[in-house]
Amino acid sequence: MEYNFFAMISRMKYIDRWALMRNTREENLCEHSLEVSIIAHALAVIGNTYYKKDLNAERAALIGLYHDASEIITGDMPTPVKYYNDDKTACYKLLNKLPDEMKPQYEPLFFRQSGDEYIWKLVKAADKLSALIKCMEETSVGNPEFSSAYESTKAA
Repeated sequence: MEYNFFAMISRMKYIDRWALMRNTREENLCEHSLEVSIIAHALAVIGNTYYKKDLNAERAALIGLYHDASEIITGDMPTPVKYYNDDKTACYKLLNKLPDEMKPQYEPLFFRQSGDEYIWKLVKAADKLSALIKCMEETSVGNPEFSSAYESTKAA
């Protein structure tokens, strides 16, 4: 059997984000995932340092790296559509591209595990912050396309 999980993951650089909007600078899924990973890691470190949490910052970073990997198969979807679509099928398609012996190491990066609820909330917050940064960058150079996205993301 051919296992091409890593070849599929490397396609993240070809998935454009914000495809339904005019961008002054294109952003791909690979860039976005790295930014979410960095922010999720920082949020966990902040929680541990200033709020006496006991969070696994490295796990937050890894989940952040893979949080939108299903979009390799589905493509980037507008936020309202994302919440009505189940991306589990796409995640399983990706995981099935790994040898059976490796799947248990990757499955917790695609699906919530008991005890990881707070980490997944941090990753979701990091995802929102990444979107807010993109909206701020676009509006700061005079792109009105991102004005309403900026307002709704800021409110969230």
